Amino acid sequence: MHPSRRNLLVAGGASLAARALGQGPTSAPRAKRVIWLQMAGGPPQLDMFDIKPTLNRLHGTLCPQEFVEGKRLAFIKGRPTLLGSPWRSYQVPSTGWTVSEHLPHFASIAEHTTLVRSMHTDQFNHAPADLMMFTGNAQPGAASMGAWASRELGSLNPNLPNYCVLISGGSDPTGGKSTWGAGFLPSQHQGVRLRSTGEPILYVQDPAGLSRPGRRAGLDALYRLNRMTWKQSADPNVRSRMEQYELAWRMQSSVPQVADLESEPAHVLKDYGVTPGRASFGSNCLLARRLVESGVRWVQLFDWGWDLHGTSTGDDLVDSFPKKCLAVDRPIAALVRDLHRRGLLEDTLVVWGGEFGRTPMNEARSGSTRLGRDHHGGCFSMWFAGAGVRKGEVLGATDELGYSIVHDPVSVRDLQATLLWSLGIDPYSTSVRHLGLNRRLIGPTDEGRIMHHWFG
Repeated sequence: MHPSRRNLLVAGGASLAARALGQGPTSAPRAKRVIWLQMAGGPPQLDMFDIKPTLNRLHGTLCPQEFVEGKRLAFIKGRPTLLGSPWRSYQVPSTGWTVSEHLPHFASIAEHTTLVRSMHTDQFNHAPADLMMFTGNAQPGAASMGAWASRELGSLNPNLPNYCVLISGGSDPTGGKSTWGAGFLPSQHQGVRLRSTGEPILYVQDPAGLSRPGRRAGLDALYRLNRMTWKQSADPNVRSRMEQYELAWRMQSSVPQVADLESEPAHVLKDYGVTPGRASFGSNCLLARRLVESGVRWVQLFDWGWDLHGTSTGDDLVDSFPKKCLAVDRPIAALVRDLHRRGLLEDTLVVWGGEFGRTPMNEARSGSTRLGRDHHGGCFSMWFAGAGVRKGEVLGATDELGYSIVHDPVSVRDLQATLLWSLGIDPYSTSVRHLGLNRRLIGPTDEGRIMHHWFG
């Protein structure tokens, strides 16, 4: 079998790419690793981090006509009423910020964070917004941010994946596995999903009756066969497969050790609110700390259940919202404090947010009397901690009803450019040739701006 012209060309490109892999940051990095806490579904910023007294005072009145006229909304019909928050808020002593009463533990970490109230996206449905946020393209097939980081920076620990994904809330994000996929990059850079209970990775252990030497002998034989195929076909997918088999072998001993939450002291488990063996967002936060501590570059947490439309008690602001806050507030605060105590917050960037925000109007879908908010890409809030991010500051602002940005807008492209830059990766020059295009995370234009002022 002789390599085809196509495979030779592909291999030539792969060879050139391979020489660029793992060369480390191109500029001085602020962060060595990232933990992203994604509240999948779109958390209600007006009930959490962007409290609006005027909106609360005008609750129940018709919204301004311009809020709906000529606008694309996911579910709202006609001219809805304004929806003030049904919950009280409090002032964080260390920063003076006003946040929801359902986030009491956030006060202990606010001084380490920068709160950005002026995020925006052009997507208003979950899957396209997920994909746009994490891959830079609203359609499936592009490479995720974690995959780009893995490709450009290389590994800190060859015995663990560079990129891990943890899921809670009973569902994957609507964007599916493409949100942590490698897309057009080599497949070894895709996110590896870990489970919160049982085996961290399904089938990572040898089957009954197979010894470790026996497994090694089988892998060695498979490696030789794949190497023969690689030499004949020059197919980069074969090379990726060879690397993945070897990583899987190493993970058989490294992953169970890292995922062993029972080895944590009792006071740490209590701080996170974790019971070992029980799946929870808190368990994922503790596992995230253990992963970055062990050398994983990018840890992505997705917590589903924040799509609070108000169609029933299962997705409304009165019953469901407090439960979601209760599940995440304590472990998130514990994670940031834990990273700070261990000296990891200095070069770990923690990101909190969702794929978009929620409207200041009550959705009232099909006449529902429950309180809920529709999707809103026009403005939403995110916060960041660690890796030199400014401490205790609010950046950006929205109007008195929380519908539009009035100061310092930040797009998804800006966010992507800033995160790559914080890792020492040039967002403008970093690209891969694919289907005749130089594909970049930030898209084909240079509209993405680096938010230098977020950092001290």
